[in-house]
Amino acid sequence: MTDTLPDRLCVNPKSPFYDEALLERGVGIRLNGTEKTNVEEYCVSEGWIRVVAGKSVDRHGNPMTIRLKGTVEAFIKEAASS
Repeated sequence: MTDTLPDRLCVNPKSPFYDEALLERGVGIRLNGTEKTNVEEYCVSEGWIRVVAGKSVDRHGNPMTIRLKGTVEAFIKEAASS
């Protein structure tokens, strides 16, 4: 399997940018050099990520998100040594 990541990825299965196999491998995101752990969606070329905004949900039960802009770096998390 290749280590290249897509330009855009989402954790919501209803999204056209969802990729279950890639998410199982573990994808990490850095925004302006700081690693973020609550990212719902990212786009490297446009320079934004969507993160969960507290415990609020919309009328469909999905978490409310906010968009943060900056330099986005996506990487595959290293597997824990056995």
